[in-house]
Amino acid sequence: MPLSAAAAVAAAMTVLVAAAVPGAAASAGTSPGAPASGVPASGAPVPEAPVGEVVGAAPLPEADLSHHGYVSFSGGHIAIRIRSENLGPSDVTASTVRLRFSAPLAMTQELPYGCLRSGKATVLCETGGLRSGGGARQTALDLQPAGGPDEVIVRLDTVWNGGVRDTDPKNNVHQVLAPATGDAYVF
Repeated sequence: MPLSAAAAVAAAMTVLVAAAVPGAAASAGTSPGAPASGVPASGAPVPEAPVGEVVGAAPLPEADLSHHGYVSFSGGHIAIRIRSENLGPSDVTASTVRLRFSAPLAMTQELPYGCLRSGKATVLCETGGLRSGGGARQTALDLQPAGGPDEVIVRLDTVWNGGVRDTDPKNNVHQVLAPATGDAYVF
């Protein structure tokens, strides 16, 4: 998914799941044109699909995206280094990392290639394709918060994972408190 499309997904963050039930009939006493209740005529319960999956569709390939690195904050600059990798078993065609900050970012600053702003305090960065067990991708950012805070909280997660099912999402979701001391805080 291109980064611009990932930005739209991140902004909306709305998932709509619609399922049609074959053979469903409108309940007795319902007026014509009214929506059906979603209960089959037999009265048997309809099995629910897990969120994000379509009933009857092929299972999604599995992968394990992992983001690790550090955050340091001093002299009005937030330095972030991210190492993104795929621990497998399937390849990931593309992924996008979202960084959300507790303070708004300065309006004018240069972002590295493959990164864009998605609001006052959010940056999205694409990692590109990640082969299963292959090399990691590095992302380096040097950002300036607006207003000169004494500390900043950075929340990092994957907003797009190439359409695979992540078997261990805990290793790609992080929150780091970085006081303006210049120390590197590892995630």
